[in-house]
Amino acid sequence: MACLSGELARRPVARTVLGTPLALFRAGDGRAAALLDRCPHRNAPLSLGRSRDGLLECRYHGWRFDGEGSCRLVPGLCDGAGADRPARRAQPFPVAEHDGFVWVVPDISLGEEARFFDAGPPRFPCVDEPGYVTVRRSLRVESTLHAALENTLDVPHTAFLHGGLFRGGREPVDIEVVVREGAGMVEAEYLGEPRPTGIAGRVLAPHGGVVWHVDRFLLPSIAQVEYRLGRHHLVMTSAFTPVADFDTRLHAAVTFRLGVPAAVARAVVTPIANRIFAQDEMILRRQAENIRRFGGEQFSSTELDVLGTHVWRMLRRAERGEAGPADPAEAAERRVRMRV
Repeated sequence: MACLSGELARRPVARTVLGTPLALFRAGDGRAAALLDRCPHRNAPLSLGRSRDGLLECRYHGWRFDGEGSCRLVPGLCDGAGADRPARRAQPFPVAEHDGFVWVVPDISLGEEARFFDAGPPRFPCVDEPGYVTVRRSLRVESTLHAALENTLDVPHTAFLHGGLFRGGREPVDIEVVVREGAGMVEAEYLGEPRPTGIAGRVLAPHGGVVWHVDRFLLPSIAQVEYRLGRHHLVMTSAFTPVADFDTRLHAAVTFRLGVPAAVARAVVTPIANRIFAQDEMILRRQAENIRRFGGEQFSSTELDVLGTHVWRMLRRAERGEAGPADPAEAAERRVRMRV
């Protein structure tokens, strides 16, 4: 995922995805487009330019490019028809847009373009459905992809890092967690979990009760947290885009139905979500600093690290082009006891 759809409303947007610098903009038909962020003329960043008449105009000499990378205008060139020659074209990248987000395939040499557009990028559940409100956020975290994914799907840290906002403040209770791994995904279902304490828990379920709670990881890099209690429903879907080893961009949609007017729900949930995101960004940044300080990652895990090891294995297998669990036993349902 490269950016929010709304970010392309006025000016081109510069993004780096998997080490590839991109310039994203709105083409003449209104669709999102992505070009390599380098003008073929004199190497200026195309993202410094502007959109004019559905074309991306380079700020240096005014060359204009369409969404396919073809050069449509070279100002001052008498033979205007000769603008679009192979050497004058910018490199385009495949783009898809839905749910308020823009996706790209940054390395077409991987052969992923056909699969990506046949299946389509993962959809964000309940976005724009009647009765639901969605708050979208895009931020950058100083973190590895795996650490950022695990943070989103990790329950034990919430009572400490987010105490008062989400969990913390009461004696923990024992619950059971069921872990299931399938094709391109792994999920953990938390059975018998009381409504989480803190402000966020009270907003989700003002009268208490037992919540239905599932956390999921979906390839290529999607984390999803879902809570239900009666008609109250909250699902946070986060797409993580690796920029560099310790640089990851997070695009999140917090979608909820709380039984109150949309404006009230948005006014209540938005500051809570912003505060939780800020706390996670801080701890991931300090974690990354310490990893570099001590010369690399070192882990000591317990069974409470429910999804982290699964996510790590799935990322490594995907990196090698392997499909499915390496060991069928990994796909078997697993049950864990924990206190929350």
